[in-house]
Amino acid sequence: MDALLLARLQFAFTIGFHFLFPPISIGLAWLLVIMEGLGWRRKDEVYVRMGKFFGKLLALTFAVGVATGIVMEFQFGTNWAVYSKFVGDIFGAPLAAEGIFAFFLESGFLGLYLFGRNKVSKGIHWFSILMVAVGATISAFWIIVANSWQQTPAGYVLRNGRAEMTSFTEAVFNPSTLIRYFHTMDASLITGAFFVAGIAAYFLLKNKKDELANRAMKIAVAFGLTVSILEVFPFGDYHSKQVAQTQPEKFATIEGLAQTQSHAPLILFGIPTNNPPELAMKMELPGLLSWLVYSDANATINGLNEFAPENRPPFFLTFISFHSMVALGTFFIVVMLAALIQIRINKLWENKWMLRIILWSIPLPLAACQLGWITAEVGRQPWIVYGLLKTANAHSTTVTANEILFSIILFGIIYLLLGILYIYLLAREVKHGPQKAHA
Repeated sequence: MDALLLARLQFAFTIGFHFLFPPISIGLAWLLVIMEGLGWRRKDEVYVRMGKFFGKLLALTFAVGVATGIVMEFQFGTNWAVYSKFVGDIFGAPLAAEGIFAFFLESGFLGLYLFGRNKVSKGIHWFSILMVAVGATISAFWIIVANSWQQTPAGYVLRNGRAEMTSFTEAVFNPSTLIRYFHTMDASLITGAFFVAGIAAYFLLKNKKDELANRAMKIAVAFGLTVSILEVFPFGDYHSKQVAQTQPEKFATIEGLAQTQSHAPLILFGIPTNNPPELAMKMELPGLLSWLVYSDANATINGLNEFAPENRPPFFLTFISFHSMVALGTFFIVVMLAALIQIRINKLWENKWMLRIILWSIPLPLAACQLGWITAEVGRQPWIVYGLLKTANAHSTTVTANEILFSIILFGIIYLLLGILYIYLLAREVKHGPQKAHA
């Protein structure tokens, strides 16, 4: 057994499981800002009940997200000691800011939101869920800052075998921070929209005249279509251009460009193979990739042949994860647009097939988030800090493979039980449904 491989698998497993919950929390929190705002300003009991119901689901998701996030921080010190020493001067600042400025804001106001209903004014109660959403949004920013610095390091000097910060501003606003942040945040909003729409679809399949589900569906679909379009343009488009400029090896890999070429095609479909990296059964649009990146169909884009084989990302997984994410993003727009059209002609409530598609689409934005994370992290390999420190040189040499394997098994059992418990409690709350109007 290889200790390095096991350490990488453990981190991928734990962070992948944790990353199921923040997108739901962030997206749902902002939708609750809308729901609770409508209930407050319109004095409408339907929106108030909507807020109470989805607020319970937010609390459950937030709690599990916090529990699963703790494990990741310990791994830096146990499995990745060399990495922790190398980036500690820089990595510690955004993580501390996340805890001080964001987590306490989010968790404190979540308590006020959950337990302050009818105990504080309606305006203060709405402000509390707004602060929960803002806190979650700020929290995501600092986490993205830390990860983006690994992708595009800035504001540092190398001294005594460590990266030491020279400019906090440059480190925080490194070349990839803002566009990666907007792209990730928008993905969370899409996740929240499908979460609400899917649950509303469940209620409408049981009772097509359910007024609360009817209104929740309208909010989620209008919100979801907007953020799904934004994810493609401008956020997805700008993010691709940023990767092309700052991580050309990753860009060549995700776009399937084995050779440098002008008039580079946009690959719509292909079956990737490793050693050498190439695509079979390609479907492509000539010149479109060059035009999308440089606004010039004849522009030259570097292929993988420009880079040493040992510095190229894994071709198969990076290409597949990226194109699967893009396919899901297109699906989200199509589903939300179709649902909006059905709402406008007052047919969605009768269309059980459409409602079932929306219901069964609940986990798909989470899958897209996972695929995006795989694209970003696997596409950065072999570097753990791009251009500065390779993953193979960053792990703890004193932790044995057997010790890591034991912890993987232990965490696997705990996360399995935690996942089952979350799904059980979530399904129970949804089955019970919102409180009746007289409650």
